[in-house]
Amino acid sequence: MSDAHTTEVNENPKADGFNLPLFALPEAFQGAAEQNATRAKQQIDKVKEASTEVALLLKEAYAINAKGAADYAAKVIEISSTNTSSALALMTDLIGTKSLSEVIQLSANHGRKNFEVIAAQNKELWDLTKKVAKEGSEPLKKGFARALKTLS
Repeated sequence: MSDAHTTEVNENPKADGFNLPLFALPEAFQGAAEQNATRAKQQIDKVKEASTEVALLLKEAYAINAKGAADYAAKVIEISSTNTSSALALMTDLIGTKSLSEVIQLSANHGRKNFEVIAAQNKELWDLTKKVAKEGSEPLKKGFARALKTLS
């Protein structure tokens, strides 16, 4: 080697199975390379930590959303049951009518009540949807902010 400050070439000319010969680096470059390697390892560790945290957050959000979906499905079934009962009650009332004017009056009353009930049911579903969306997004917002702080 030259008289410049260099490290010795490894006695094994092949580098860990890559079939690349090892070469000597001047000490100034070696120090910079070691610093860069150390920084890269630290950044990789931070990314691994953030990735683990994000994976846990996604699991938590999935569990919250699954519960929300179950609540929503239960509410839809409840609404369907209510609406079916209302329709059957109307049919029963219509069977007992004696005149066309009674049929029209029952139908009009049922339509008005049904409209009010459906409006209330839609509001319930909308409120439930907003609640599920908010509950599912809160852990993600907080967690992603934490993960980004970890990376910086």
